[in-house]
Amino acid sequence: MEQQRNQKMVQQQQEEELEEMQHVLFPVEQLQASGIASLDVKKLKDAGLCTVESVAYTPRKDLLQIKRLSEARVDKIMEAASKLVPLGFTSAIPLHAQRLEIIQKTSGSSKLDKILEGGIETGSITEIYGEFRSGKTQLCHTLCVTCQLPLDQGGGEGKVMYIDAEGTFRPQRLLQIAERTWNVAYARAYNTDPQSRLLLEAASMMVETFPLLVIVHINPYQEELSLVYLRSLQKLADEFGVAVVITNQVVAQVDGSAIFAGPQIKPIGGNIKAHASTTRLALRKGSGEERICKVISSPCLAEAEARFQISSGGVADVKD
Repeated sequence: MEQQRNQKMVQQQQEEELEEMQHVLFPVEQLQASGIASLDVKKLKDAGLCTVESVAYTPRKDLLQIKRLSEARVDKIMEAASKLVPLGFTSAIPLHAQRLEIIQKTSGSSKLDKILEGGIETGSITEIYGEFRSGKTQLCHTLCVTCQLPLDQGGGEGKVMYIDAEGTFRPQRLLQIAERTWNVAYARAYNTDPQSRLLLEAASMMVETFPLLVIVHINPYQEELSLVYLRSLQKLADEFGVAVVITNQVVAQVDGSAIFAGPQIKPIGGNIKAHASTTRLALRKGSGEERICKVISSPCLAEAEARFQISSGGVADVKD
């Protein structure tokens, strides 16, 4: 009898923890109910903090950088945010249940989906890098379409945000793939300053309408992209539960090993981008329209390769 009572208490505690971890966003205006002035809430929104979660995740020193917010006001804001967004320890069981709710969007190729265990997952950053014509842009265009498909077809019934720093986005390519271009919000970024501002704008848009996929083309000449920018992308993934896909170029690695092993390539950005990405995928050319994708690093995927091809309908399986 005592054992059954203990089991019931443990189950009840797990249900309570799971309920707390459910992905429900609080608009930043909700802080007014905790005594935060509307003027201070407006300052938070102007700084790109549009949800209570974003306020709770922001370090105190960054909140102090917001104009006309004193230390006393910042402490009061942080206290109010912490009451709405729990940041303490929890058990792995509700976290596992939350992971089961992740949506995985098909890449268009069943072989590629197999090594990704379903497709591109939400709530994390996936980096795709490779040489020129390795299929990065074509895969991103295909994801713009598959993201909008019904859940039973491997989609997410969601919208797409596309931040283009290379000028390679083509709406007519979407028409070729699926005869539709709606539900794709596009922005062209010519340097790092607009890219940073676009992330703030994206956060405010996500409060009103939830996208499911954010695609960011990173210009290879923008070496000055800081860890802060990449952390902002991860913050979007954590806060709104969206899938973030970034593309990256490669450079030749010139060292002593090239004499014996031939020319080697490596992705631009070094360890900064490597640690900022949850999953890293390397693309390379095959024969004709065939491309090869390799899982380089991932917390849950095994290192594996898959072949796919680029067709008029986007990414597809290789026809043997």
